[in-house]
Amino acid sequence: MDKPTPVALTIAGSDSGGGAGIQADLKTFHAFQVFGCSAVTAVTAQNTIGIDAIHTIPDTVVRAQIDAVATDLLPLAVKTGMLANANLVYTVAERIRHHSLKNYILDPVMVSSTGDQILDEEAVEVMRKELIPLATMVTPNIHEASILTQKPLEHIDDFEVAGRELLKMGAQAALIKGGHLKGSEAVDLLLTDQGCRVWSRPRLNIRAGHGTGCTLSAAIAAGLALGQTLLNATDAGVNFVAQALASALDLGTGYSPINHFNSAFTKK
Repeated sequence: MDKPTPVALTIAGSDSGGGAGIQADLKTFHAFQVFGCSAVTAVTAQNTIGIDAIHTIPDTVVRAQIDAVATDLLPLAVKTGMLANANLVYTVAERIRHHSLKNYILDPVMVSSTGDQILDEEAVEVMRKELIPLATMVTPNIHEASILTQKPLEHIDDFEVAGRELLKMGAQAALIKGGHLKGSEAVDLLLTDQGCRVWSRPRLNIRAGHGTGCTLSAAIAAGLALGQTLLNATDAGVNFVAQALASALDLGTGYSPINHFNSAFTKK
């Protein structure tokens, strides 16, 4: 008998440029041979240069999308990205609890890779109280980790401090992404109750990077849907993003997208 096809759900905003958001998530799920479903929280007009417009989807429609997927396609993992405002953050948290959705990866998207603010301030506190306690893993970059924990992250030593604060808030694990930290190495730190794991790679001198955070969180969710351990799913996700960056596509005139055509099953 054939094994059932693993399903993962992304709850995030749409990127008309195709490099981040729902589009990046679904491409990543496909690369990992996981069937991707989506609940769209916002429609953006954006490209590699920036975001020109945002239309937030009503919370009733977001709720209906989540319900439609959760009651029929039965996702084995879920990730969230752009949630736009406090009402949507609360709605998504309530639906995750209602459906007892497991293997939840929270990418606390607050500012786009092109520098546009895409989460209002009220939503940050709701995220702390409602979403973080539900998360199997939180995947902030250093700016997002600093906002969530209200602590500065200026050195690699600060990563573990921030990670412990996120675990205190209720997350099972925290992956602090150090791509924005200055230095010759790009460092990511995973913290769980069992300890730390660090990934360090030489920093690439390229203009690409649009969609890296979305892709990494989606890759980890895909790995969990496939039945991998959290550590193995994270390792596979970090490796996939590294390959996608190293072979980034020369598209657009700004912060170009990474390459989702790479195989998720090839170790670098």
